[in-house]
Amino acid sequence: MNAQLEEIREQQKQSWNKFSGGWRKWDELTMDFLHPMGEAIIRCIQPKGNMYVLDIAAGTGEPGLTIASMIPHGKVMLTDLSDEMLVITKDHAVSKGISNIEIKACDVCELPFADNSFDAISCRFGFMFFPDMELAAQEMVRVLKPGGTVATSVWAGPEKNFWVTAAMGTINRNMEIPSPPPGAPGMFRCSKPGLIKEIFENAGLIDVTEQEVATRLNCGTVETYWNMMTEIGAPIVAALSKADEAMRQKIRKEVFELVQEKYPGHHVAIDASAFVICGRKK
Repeated sequence: MNAQLEEIREQQKQSWNKFSGGWRKWDELTMDFLHPMGEAIIRCIQPKGNMYVLDIAAGTGEPGLTIASMIPHGKVMLTDLSDEMLVITKDHAVSKGISNIEIKACDVCELPFADNSFDAISCRFGFMFFPDMELAAQEMVRVLKPGGTVATSVWAGPEKNFWVTAAMGTINRNMEIPSPPPGAPGMFRCSKPGLIKEIFENAGLIDVTEQEVATRLNCGTVETYWNMMTEIGAPIVAALSKADEAMRQKIRKEVFELVQEKYPGHHVAIDASAFVICGRKK
């Protein structure tokens, strides 16, 4: 891996470790939000029997822990770049009484597993952040057994994900935030339909399918939305840290007005959309 990719990886590791406390705090809300994509991934890989499943970018443990609960005679290897996120995964496994798992901090671009090790691979919202998506896909295919399935999810475009654009769009309108270079890791890097499908096919997967899956962020109030986004959203926190107090308050006020206009009252349930892509190894 070249020096630039190494640097991106190290920055991401530090960022996810730093925000792990926010993810722990908001786990119930975020897991409810991401559940439909996890369910779609599970339908793709169809866990059963004594399967050995790899969950990449496991974060706080899903969908890997749900998969483990479905295959008591099988096993799930949960991996993530962030050690601190995996601490939360361990805690969740203990609280749910799930023991047929292993947990390992590692990088998807250098998976520490032998060829043809796993019956299936799940990866919920990892690809957008992988420094080298092609290499990540190749590594997944390498460690997957012939006939095994890979399933992943990535966010659809900004026009379908107001939960991101309400905050980031307001920040960008108010502040001079430099645009990341094209193709740089980020929320909407994989939002072009067919992009991950093509990467999967180039990595050698067959029968590749892509479906769109809708969900809702059930915040209830705008204040809950704002508090959550400013405690788990690294780009939002980074941008606001560069603003003075007056600018922070202006952005907060505008975000509140924007969300309340679209979702009046105390029933803030923000629509969102993602792609779930699934492929099989020959």
